[in-house]
Amino acid sequence: MDVISPEDRETVEPVEGGFLTQMGAGERMSIQHFRIDPGAGASKHSHEHEQVGYLVEGSLTIVVNDEEYSVEAGDSYLIPSNEAHAIWNRGNEPAVGVETFSPPRPRPPDLGN
Repeated sequence: MDVISPEDRETVEPVEGGFLTQMGAGERMSIQHFRIDPGAGASKHSHEHEQVGYLVEGSLTIVVNDEEYSVEAGDSYLIPSNEAHAIWNRGNEPAVGVETFSPPRPRPPDLGN
C-alpha cells in the first residue's frame, strides 16, 4: 500500500485557470484533484483514458462528440476512452472536483487551449 502525503503532490496549471494535482496512480487507474476557474477550460481533445469525475463545487459544461452536458456540484460523469471532449467553466465560481483515469495517467497532462 502507498500513502501519498500532501507534500508529495505537485499541482500544475496545464491551461490558464485550470489546476490539476495528481493524488495517486496505480497500475490500473489514477486519481487527480482539479480546480477550473470561471472562464477557463480545456479545448477539444481525446485520450485513451476512461475518465470518471465527481464535481464537488461549482458547475461545468462538458462537450462530448459535439453534445453539450451541464454538470453541477454533486453530479458525477463518465467520459469514455478516445471520445473527443472539451470542458469549460462557464459559471461564476471555481469548479472543484476529483477524477479517476483508467489506464492511469502518469502525471497531469498538457491539455492545450
